[in-house]
Amino acid sequence: MKRIIVDFKKLNEDILDLLVNKYPDGYDDGHIISFRNAKKEIIEAVEVRTEDTIYLVKIGKRLVKAMEEHNNDFDDEISINE
Repeated sequence: MKRIIVDFKKLNEDILDLLVNKYPDGYDDGHIISFRNAKKEIIEAVEVRTEDTIYLVKIGKRLVKAMEEHNNDFDDEISINE
């Protein structure tokens, strides 16, 4: 299984969908994984999985905002289609 670290800037719709589905009410401290990268920097991320890949998505204020906006867009689509 591949493990990929994804920065906020490189998030695509599929990964955002995975995040919003896994953490519909947001994530908390219990969901955060901390590790050191190759540069010995501490990275904090949340994990989402597909059949063949584990994505570690770096967390930060921009990630929270992107998840909220993506969730709102999804809710708007449902309202329009109903």
